[in-house]
Amino acid sequence: MKINVKDLKWTREPLSYSISDEKIEIITAPNTDLWQRTYYHFRNDNAPVLQMETDEKFFSFHVKAEFESKRRFDQCGIVMYLDSENWLKASIEYENEEFQHLGSVVTNNGYSDWATTEIDADIKSMWYRFSRREDDFCIECSHDGKKFKQMRVCHMWNGGGNIKFGFYACSPEESSFKAIFTDFEITECKWLAHDGQQPDEKRTVTFRSSFEAKSDNLEVSGYTVDL
Repeated sequence: MKINVKDLKWTREPLSYSISDEKIEIITAPNTDLWQRTYYHFRNDNAPVLQMETDEKFFSFHVKAEFESKRRFDQCGIVMYLDSENWLKASIEYENEEFQHLGSVVTNNGYSDWATTEIDADIKSMWYRFSRREDDFCIECSHDGKKFKQMRVCHMWNGGGNIKFGFYACSPEESSFKAIFTDFEITECKWLAHDGQQPDEKRTVTFRSSFEAKSDNLEVSGYTVDL
């Protein structure tokens, strides 16, 4: 399903951008970022975020991001921004002329983490796929938009109801660059249900006993035992 760009809304509208049915361009401003507390002990919450809202519990969203990053931490990609202390993002962050960080950040209840892998600095585009299964989420990436590889599976404590998701770009240091998003689309959920071990569930078993029960029931290793 094609995305209706009229449904997109800004959180912190940037000074320079353009939006059409086929392409979104964002020019980043210096000293813009998303991060909460962990390791660096600062809180940055001023990156422009362009999102749509949904209550759909199972879906996938994919997009191609192209960029002209050139300064440390320049980044653009996908985001699910619920509020300042609950969000996730996936992107390539420029480091130097030799390598960049392909990674994701998950922020729950005001603390961010960062999972990354190093890639060549000459990579200037990446596809991302964001999938939802209720309040669990999967982030994938692809060089060609066809074969996606898993980057991250995570749970969002505040991600069970209506969510917002979409695009972001920022330059945490003294920099500015153009981020271009194309081929954005929503599909059925490509992150299929697990086909191995089944979910835990509460099961009731009954035991006969010759002793006098001191309780009507008791909990034993995940089972409810009726006496």
